[in-house]
Amino acid sequence: MKSYFASLARYNQWANRRLYGAVGELSPDEIDAPRIGFFPSLLKTFNHLIVADRIWLSRLTGIADPEMRALDQIVAAEFAALTAARAALDQRILDCVNDMPAARLSEVLTYKTVAGIAHETPIALVLGHMFNHQTHHRGQAHGMLSGTRVAPPSLDLIAFLREEAMS
Repeated sequence: MKSYFASLARYNQWANRRLYGAVGELSPDEIDAPRIGFFPSLLKTFNHLIVADRIWLSRLTGIADPEMRALDQIVAAEFAALTAARAALDQRILDCVNDMPAARLSEVLTYKTVAGIAHETPIALVLGHMFNHQTHHRGQAHGMLSGTRVAPPSLDLIAFLREEAMS
């Protein structure tokens, strides 16, 4: 299981680099333009993913992140800052997974939601959720990008695996 989650962490980093690279070809106004999606712009969607990942990492590591208060908060209003935050966060996720003892994957994480509701979830399922959540919202951002002048890149996991195998 640990090697599976390590692969997903590397894939997550690869997919984010590709998508952010494509979105970076847009103007700031295009990045922040209203679009159809749960978080209705590329900027808001990317901010949500950073907030959610920081919250999950704080729960997994036991290191509080008091700056994260709402799932729709804006961590970075400028795309360059957002890109830097995403790259640093993807490395933290990769390090967290790589440093996690394999036995911890069978443990249960006890935590509270942003709304203060207590939950318990197996750590393996928390990691599965983190990566699935990223894919879910990256797909929405990919769809948003499809409505611009910039062609969205392939983000398929199999493309990543083939590329990684060739390196």
